[in-house]
Formats: sequence, structure tokens, C-alpha cells
Amino acid sequence: MDIAGMLSRWRQPTPTGIDRVEMAYAQALAERAPDRLGFAGFHPGLGYARFPVAAVSDYLAATREAWAGGAAEEVAEVRRRAMLRAMLGARPVFDAPSGAGRVYLHLSPRGLERRRVYEGALRRERARLVAFVHDVIPIERPEFVADGGASRFERRLTTLVDLADGVLVNSHATAAALAPHLARAGRRPEVRVAPLGLPTPPPPPAAVPAKPYFVVLGAIEPRKNHLLLLHIWRRWAERDGVAATPTLVIVGARGWENENILDLLDRSPVLAGVVEERGGLGDEAVRALIGGARAVLCPSFAEGYGLPVAEALGLGAPVLASDIPAHREVGGRAADYLDPLDGPAWAAAVRDYAQPWSEPRRRQLERLATWRRPGWDDHFRVAFDLIEEVAR
Repeated sequence: MDIAGMLSRWRQPTPTGIDRVEMAYAQALAERAPDRLGFAGFHPGLGYARFPVAAVSDYLAATREAWAGGAAEEVAEVRRRAMLRAMLGARPVFDAPSGAGRVYLHLSPRGLERRRVYEGALRRERARLVAFVHDVIPIERPEFVADGGASRFERRLTTLVDLADGVLVNSHATAAALAPHLARAGRRPEVRVAPLGLPTPPPPPAAVPAKPYFVVLGAIEPRKNHLLLLHIWRRWAERDGVAATPTLVIVGARGWENENILDLLDRSPVLAGVVEERGGLGDEAVRALIGGARAVLCPSFAEGYGLPVAEALGLGAPVLASDIPAHREVGGRAADYLDPLDGPAWAAAVRDYAQPWSEPRRRQLERLATWRRPGWDDHFRVAFDLIEEVAR
């Protein structure tokens, strides 16, 4: 399993969606096949290298603790030391190991622009590549990525398409978006759809907030469409007053290409009274926030997989989501969907859901009883079947 991306993120107190996937795989593989699992990846001083399993395991344990409770200073130091042990204990691979049935598992796009590194790694390891594609948004919607991000992602995708013998995707929407790239390359690796699972945490404590609030999850970047919500909340507060306006809680770090969004957050005196940024929260605190919200808002323009939709529904919270294929695939009949460009419809919906006994909110809570929670067991059944098939 390629672990270099996770090791490189040791300074980050909270995880991305890809980080969570890599952690889930590391745990599942360690439980399922500890004697067959190794960790490797690009090392800035050695090129392709193997990382010591014990040191990586310590790093992952410290990372899980950091995610659960936020970035306590002592936990961050334990994590840093474990990362250093892993990096200092890395060893380059020169000789091809013996034995057949070897698979190199790469779960993120990170690093794949270094095509020659991975060609050499597969050759030296005598392994076949199984890779995970989370989305192809940087190519389909380059306006939503940082400058240079689209061309870099295209190089990464080319490496993956040319070298992979098996491909895992998180949704049928991602599979459909990937298909033209495989067709153009003239390759037909095995592609399997494995929706991401959710952990099974205890239900958040019941809370009755003094003031109703809504939650939006995800990094603050244009693709997530925070700007729509900020304009709705500003008009709401101007019309009804700050005291009568529910709070909008933004859970996510500040991302990129977001000057207009940050101008509103930093300079609008009206929004200062009704919008809260909560970056760096641990998982338990986020779950508690979701559990007490009037609804979780997911107005993004594009997604490979609607993880915030799944997380909210999994905790029993209503969801208002943009009407895009990835959201409908996850939310099914449970969530309510709106055009991400239809500001008046979103304004009406959040006003409705802010009411204690809103009829649309009540109906969604009833539908939640029939929503099927995605599980990691189902995901890994698909993923490990593909890995074993490619290994043969």
C-alpha cells in the first residue's frame, strides 16, 4: 500500500476524504492480511522506498487519535515522531522480491505525476497496480481547481490509466466520468464501483441548541458553493435581524481560489453575527454538531462521492443537497435536492427547515428510516475481490 501521501500530511490536524479512505484501507488490510501487507511510496531523499511497518502503524495510531479529538499538542508531537521514524527507517528497493501475486495499492492521485517512479516501482516489486479514482473533477471542471491543478491531475490520470490493472471508484458517477479516458487510452482494466463506508459511532448526544443552526461540511473552495449560502444568510440577517437568523456553521479549512468567499467572511459585519467557522474540529465534535443541526447543507457544483451527504444521513440529520448524480447516488430518496444555481429555492428551503416542525423536514426524517447506510464491509468485499483477482 502506498502510504507516502498520509506521511506527508503529518502537520494536518484534520483529514480530507481521501485521508479517511487511506486510513480505512490501512486498518482493514492490517486486520485481514497483516503478514502480506507492506507500506511504500515516494521518499524525497530515496525515490521509491519501503517504509517500516511498525513505524507506520504507530503513525497511523497517533493520527487516528488526533482526528478523534482535534490537534492536542502532545498528540501532534507523538505523530511527528512516528512520521520521522518511518521516514528515517525507509529503505530503497533494488532487487525484485520473489513470489507471485503482488499488488501495489495506490489510493489517491498524490504522486502519480512521477510516472517513471511508479513504472520503476512496479517493475522492481514485480507487482500489478490497483488504483482508486475518487473523481475527475479537475479535468471536467478545471475552473474549480488551483492554477496548474488541472494539468497536474491530467498527468496523474494518464499514469493511472496507462499502468493500472485494476481500478476502484467510489460511485457509478465517477465510473461514468472515467470511462472516456480509459477508452481513449485503449485500455480495459477491471473497474469496480465500491461506495465508501461510514464508521459506526455511537449516536451523538441529544442536544437542544439555544439557537437553531445549519452545518456545511468541506473545505472552503468555489466548488463547494459556499458563496450561495453566504448571500442567503446575509440577506436573511438584514431582513430579520441577527437574533432571528439561525447560525450557519462552516466546518472546514480555508482552501484555494476563494477570495470572494473570504471577503464576505472577513469583512461583512452582518455575517459576523450569524456565520461561524469551525476548522480543526475533531470527529466527535463534528458528529455532535451534525446531530443538533436543523439540516446539513451540501450545495456543491461537483462531487465524485457525496461523503457529507452520507455522513449527515448516517447520523440521522436531514440533508439539503445540490441535485447532482453523486449526491443522488448516495442520498437516494432520503435527502432533498435543489439546483445549485437556484438561490431563491435554497433560501426558501433553509427558511422552511429552520422551523421547529417544518413539514418537509418531518417528511425527510421519516424517509431516513428506509435509507441504507453504506458500510465498509460492503466496500472491502468489492475492493478485496478486485485485488485478489488482479493478483492472480
